[in-house]
Amino acid sequence: MTRFGGPLSTSKYTARRALTVGAVVLVATLLLSVLALGLGAVQTPAAEVLSVLLGRGDDLTRQLVTEFRAPRIVVALLCGAMFAASGTIMQGVIRNPLASPDLIGVGAGAGLAATVFLLAWPAAPPGGLPWAALIGAWGGFGLVLLLSRDWRGGSGLHPVRLALVGVAVAAALGAFQQLVLVRAPDGLGSALTFLSGTVYGADALRVMRLWPWAVVLLPAGLLLARTLDVLSLGEDLATSLGTRVNAARLLALGVGVALAGAAVTGAGILGFVGLLAPHLARLLVGARHARSLPISMLLGALLVLAADTLGRTLIPPTEVPAGIFTTLIGAPYFLYLLRKTA
Repeated sequence: MTRFGGPLSTSKYTARRALTVGAVVLVATLLLSVLALGLGAVQTPAAEVLSVLLGRGDDLTRQLVTEFRAPRIVVALLCGAMFAASGTIMQGVIRNPLASPDLIGVGAGAGLAATVFLLAWPAAPPGGLPWAALIGAWGGFGLVLLLSRDWRGGSGLHPVRLALVGVAVAAALGAFQQLVLVRAPDGLGSALTFLSGTVYGADALRVMRLWPWAVVLLPAGLLLARTLDVLSLGEDLATSLGTRVNAARLLALGVGVALAGAAVTGAGILGFVGLLAPHLARLLVGARHARSLPISMLLGALLVLAADTLGRTLIPPTEVPAGIFTTLIGAPYFLYLLRKTA
């Protein structure tokens, strides 16, 4: 059996290979997380970081590590995993290797909705922000689907058309968001800087706002693995296997859009994470979603954490948004995929 990303099962992509790759990426992520606790404008020796992790250390170091850096690392990991899972789900449902949250209007729609929500209700409880982002994510995605569909030929969605329309819609929504921010009060405008694609300023409150969505949606994405495999085979074959295609697509897209919407409230619009991580996962462990989905989540978490760590250590004390690094890697790869798909 094959799908748009290649064979579903080959002798090369075994369960043992997936476990090995997963273990390597997980260890790399844990090591970088511990390393990142000591990096920043104020360097903290590894021995002092370890002391804090063991419940010792002085008060100043403990505050620096646990109150400022640890929440930032947790947010980076959760948002990276959610963006990657969202991209994997969207690529599987749409059967389009160019699909990702930031390229098909989901991220931009969520960002605009979050901005309007905070401007309209600055004193609103934090729990309302993800719901506003979710509505905006669906709105942006729906607009891209509406504009990219071939209504005359009835041939559905073309990969290149979907990508190009998505880029245009995302740019338009992003420009409107910037226009709204120009008129925002100074204090609120600074509070919205995370929407540019960074976890700068992440604190325990942002972690508390984000983790319930991650705890529910990431396992939900993993449970969709078999459904995504069937949908990737095409509508006719999926129907012949007894799958209610429309209902399955709606459920999977709902989870994918929700993942991206929640991630935007934690780290803004991180460019190309939802495109890079799924492709790299398929290259490493194959197209079967039971293997590629968890590997994609780990790779997305590692990618965002690495980008954020590099951004705050490259030219301290200046902070370089993580989204700049993910875009510098992802944009050339997107052009390569666009050329290959056209």
